[in-house]
Amino acid sequence: SLWPLMSLTLHLNTCLVFLILVGLSEKVLVFPYETDFSFVALIPQKEMELRAFTLCMRVATELPEERQIILFAYRTADYDELNVWREKDGRVSLSMSGDGIFFHLPPLTTFRSSLCLTWESRTGLTAFWVDGKRSTYQVYKPGHSIRPKGTVLLGQDPDKHLGGLEAMQSFVGEVTDLNMWDSVLSRSMIQAWHYGHKVLKGNIFDWSSIEYELNGNVMVVHDD
Repeated sequence: SLWPLMSLTLHLNTCLVFLILVGLSEKVLVFPYETDFSFVALIPQKEMELRAFTLCMRVATELPEERQIILFAYRTADYDELNVWREKDGRVSLSMSGDGIFFHLPPLTTFRSSLCLTWESRTGLTAFWVDGKRSTYQVYKPGHSIRPKGTVLLGQDPDKHLGGLEAMQSFVGEVTDLNMWDSVLSRSMIQAWHYGHKVLKGNIFDWSSIEYELNGNVMVVHDD
């Protein structure tokens, strides 16, 4: 009979509809436990074929400094295209398809920090911004392009395309207000975002309309 097959197809379609959620305005993602299975997959509004970007998020964690933490992971089949780490020595790093660069920033703590990162291929100029203040510039991978058709995860670092997750690299804490643009925002725009003013919506990720999938122990909590 075709009926079980049809109902299975309907069930699968229903599941798929419910798995992809939309919009996190005034919400916080809480990662309460150290696991190798809890993550949030983010679905970009456009392909991430990038020669410049600004990535911003508000983040808080209780994890000790001597523990490596993945803050943002974008991976294609063969490469870690864009990874942001809090390293074991407390520095924050950016790596794109190979060796990374490291910045001494104020520590991430239990109180929320606003963290932005800017990079452009033309010059390689790269900087982190913490609570509206810019780090010194470093030059990293001028001429490089970030490749499209990958997967963006919060909470875990996939060592291969959607696999190879490690608890000791997982994120534990809170993330909110993650936005990403395919250009380098000005100082005034980054500071406006930090202070919670209205800014140009992220054209890769916009927190208020972001498409996402929850996996494992991740909570979506009202931001009070």
